[in-house]
Order: sequence, then structure tokens, then C-alpha cells
Amino acid sequence: MNIDKRILNFLVIIVLTFITFWWTFFIFHLPFDYKVVVVVLVLRMISSTLIFKDFSLSWSKATQKTFIIKSVVYIVPFLFYMPYYHGEVRFAFLASELFLYLFSINFMMYLYYYYINRSRVEKTKNVVIFGAGKAGLKLEEEFRNSEYKVKYFIDDDEVIQGRSIDAIHILSLESFKNRVKNKRYDLLVIAIPSASNEQVKNAYNNLHKYFKEVQVLPSLEHILRDKNFSTQLKDISVEDLLARHPKDLDKEKISEFIKNKTILVTGAGGSIGSEICRQCQKFGAKKLILLDHSEYNLYAIEQELNNSNVIPVMQSVVDADALDITFKTHNPDIVIHAAAYKHVPLVEHNIKEGIVNNIIGTKNTIDAAIKHKVDKFVLISTDKAVRPTNVMGTTKRICELYAQNSNGNGTDIVAVRFGNVLGSSGSVIPKFKKQIAEGKNITVTHPDITRYFMLIPEACELVLQAGAIGSGGEIFILDMGEPIKIAALAKKMIELSGRDDIDIEFTGLRPGEKLYEELLIDDTDCKTDYESITVAKPTSYDKVKLNEDIIELLKTDDKLSKLKEIVPEFKHNNNL
Repeated sequence: MNIDKRILNFLVIIVLTFITFWWTFFIFHLPFDYKVVVVVLVLRMISSTLIFKDFSLSWSKATQKTFIIKSVVYIVPFLFYMPYYHGEVRFAFLASELFLYLFSINFMMYLYYYYINRSRVEKTKNVVIFGAGKAGLKLEEEFRNSEYKVKYFIDDDEVIQGRSIDAIHILSLESFKNRVKNKRYDLLVIAIPSASNEQVKNAYNNLHKYFKEVQVLPSLEHILRDKNFSTQLKDISVEDLLARHPKDLDKEKISEFIKNKTILVTGAGGSIGSEICRQCQKFGAKKLILLDHSEYNLYAIEQELNNSNVIPVMQSVVDADALDITFKTHNPDIVIHAAAYKHVPLVEHNIKEGIVNNIIGTKNTIDAAIKHKVDKFVLISTDKAVRPTNVMGTTKRICELYAQNSNGNGTDIVAVRFGNVLGSSGSVIPKFKKQIAEGKNITVTHPDITRYFMLIPEACELVLQAGAIGSGGEIFILDMGEPIKIAALAKKMIELSGRDDIDIEFTGLRPGEKLYEELLIDDTDCKTDYESITVAKPTSYDKVKLNEDIIELLKTDDKLSKLKEIVPEFKHNNNL
């Protein structure tokens, strides 16, 4: 037989009022006064029903706020019925009855709350939560109905270290290590959404050996507010450990640059181009022109953005006439040129195609921007353009030269140079992940090969910031931090996978590959208002001569010699 919970609540209040009054009269050796009981009972029903809608409260979802409301509901009637009772023990009587009533009603609510919300799942795994803040407490609550038992909290706040939450101790990092010694728990959860990359890295490096698995809660920006935190946990990745969050990111400056502008992005479906598009939409672009020659990539980003202000244009930057029509039709305010062939060995085997796509494509886009009076043009460049040892890097260096020496014709043209981005379609990380998933050894070209790395969103935000501060003619360089050995990266990924059957194999440098990348040709860089962005020394090259050299480069059969003539620092290393 199911009883309406509101009726049950009503009956509980009647019974408890009767019992606590009787018990209070008994304590004070007073005759039981039914009239007082009835008056108080009626007043409680009125205040509960009309003022606080108390009968509709859910005991199984009770919170601290619920208990406070309950307490207020039962205090109110005393203000009314005090005149009904006289005598020397009036205040003591009322205080005692109030205490007994609040204790009994709240005790029943807590009892019911824990009965309903108690875990019905057998606890088979032990979890430790790093972070005893709001996120950590919410996770502990969610874990109550799971197979995980929370053994400890770890927190670096000295104020709360040594205390406990629901009998779960809060330990410092060192206290935890001293306590567990050689034990190994099932799961560590790093539950600090506002944590910096250094905090996450430090927590992982200090604690991962004590756990079979390490998971992390997404950053505040990426947490879904309408979902449980426990369902949003993800395995800690190499991206989490290598990510660098620029402290001087000026989102207000970026917003001023992008908001209410028509922006054309070439290579819009690529790793960099697609993230540039996302950022432009996020910062309030009026219209986005997505230009890409790959049908699938263009379709994917257009479907993802899914907005009426997004216009997909399936086109190659090599087609100057088609570009001219696109610029004339849409009249962009800003052009961000991300279209390029970037894979070093592939361009080594397809030199002519690399030259045409990278150099001619960039030249066509810059020329169209100047002709149609675009306000600002941003070229995406690469660290491989610095003292290049491969054709791809050399073509990008020529793009930089063309950009710098085309400035001053009504369009502010800037270039932004940075290293590898984590997770891009051509980076080593997806390749390593695939090899690990297939149980194969990871292949690294050389034990000493190093690269700069940055997360795609961070790189793209800094690209937009550099575009915003550029006045034309600059080559901006993004702070990529310290270079990372690829072998160390591979070792870390194997460690994160938890597999001990995978090794690293060294295969030798590939065509055009060099051991170390650079971001500056020399040390004569200039500072900007932002530590994360510096400016390279400009290089003058007569534009008429550069155009003639590009035409000759297309015609000649000895393209490598002509590339070396245009870029004297090009030292080809084909490793064949």
C-alpha cells in the first residue's frame, strides 16, 4: 500500500509533536495540557503548509538548506503559543520541547536520507581524491553509489590537512606517501578543475606509482554543469601533462579583434584551421567563411559549427581566379591563412606540389587580400621555417618573406610562427596512441630528437592575440616553453597506457627531418606587451625580385638549388 509522502510527512509531524510534548511535560512533572498541544499542532500545520510548503520537501534529497527550513518551520509556532503557557518554567519548558522536537525531526530526516542514499553496490575498488574542494566533495558523494570506496582525500591546503570529511582523512602529499608505503590503490582522481598544468603534472609525478589508474576532472571551462562529475572523468593523457596555459592570454583583446567581423579561414577543416574557426565563433565573429579543398574536412567543421553565419567554400588556394570571386563575394575583414602542406617527408617526396600549394597558395591569398582591401591578414607559419633542412620548412620561410614584404598596401600582414601542436593530424601523438592500441612497439626516429609542443586551442588563441596586436610586417613567435625529447614523450605514453609489453624502437631520421627545431634565426627578437609572444627581426626582400624568383622556381627543374638561392640558410638534409 503506497501512502502519499505528503500525508506521511503530516502524520510524522503530528506524532512527533505529541511525543515530544508529552516527554517534556513528563520531565518537568507537569500535567499534560492537551489544549496547548492542539494549538501548537495547528500552528505548525499552518506554517508548514502555507508559509514553507514543507510537505512537498523531499527527504531523500535533503540538504543542509532543507534541515534549516525544517527547523524554522518548527520554531515559528513558539512565537505564537508562548502566551498560552504561564509559569516559572515557561522558557525552560519551551527550550526543552524545542530541542527534543528539532532533534527528533532532524534525526529522522538524516536517518531516512542515509537509508535512501546508502550504497547498494559492493565496494570492490579503492579511490583516492586529490583535492578536497567542492569538486572533490561532489565526487565523493557520487562515488557512494558506485563500486569505489574513497579511502583518502589529498590536498595541499595546510589549513585542512589532518582533518576529515565523513570519516575520510585529508592528507598532505607527504603524509599520504608515508601512510601507504608499498600499497597500490585502484584509482587516483585529480579533482581540481581550476588546477594549472603544473599542479596536475606535479600530482601525477608524485602519486601515479601508487595507483593502477589515474583520472582527471576537466577544467572549469569544459565541465558540463548538467552532468555528474564522475561521468566526466577521463584518463589522464600526455596532453594533460604537456599542456601549457599562457598566463597572459588577453581574451578581451581577442574579442575586440574578432567580434562582429567577417573572417575568412583557409584550410578551415585542418587541425589548426578548424580550431581557429571554433575560436572565431566563440569570440563573436559576424560571419565565418570556411575555405578548404577537402570535401570531408570542410563538411565536418561546417556541421560542427552549425550556424547560419558559417559559409563553407570548397576551393583550393592555388586557384587564384576562384579566390578572387570568393573575396569579392564575401568581402572579409580578416583573413587567417592556415592552408598548407605540413608533413615533412611527404613534401620531400612531392617537392613541386609542396611549392605550389604552400608558396603559390599563400601568394594568391595575400594578393587577393590586398586587392580587396582586407584589414588584416594572418599567416600561420612554423618553427621549421627557421634554418630549414627540408622543403616544407623552406616553402614556409618563403611564405614569411612574401608576407613581410607585401605589407603596407592597405592590408596589415603578419605571420605567426610556432612549433608542433598536440594531437594534430600529422603529429606523433596520434601515431603513438595507435601503435600502443595495436600492441606494437613505438617507433621514434632518433634518441635525441626534440620538438616544441603546445595544445591546439592554446596555440590558436595566441595566434588570434598576435593578429590583434600586429600592425603589419611582423613575424610573431609563440612561447613554446622547453623542447621535449620525443623518446621521453614515447616513454611517458607507454607509462600512461599501463602496458609493460611495449618498447621504443629507433628507426633513423626521415627525409628532411632534423634533430632540433628553432623558433628564431638569431637572438634579435623584440618583446611585446605579452611574455608569450615575441617578434622576430624583419627580413627585407624586394617583392619584384621575389615574384620573379617564385616564377623561376616553378619553371626550373632544379628546384632545390632555386630554393637555396631564395633562402640561403636552407641546408637540405634528405636523409636518403
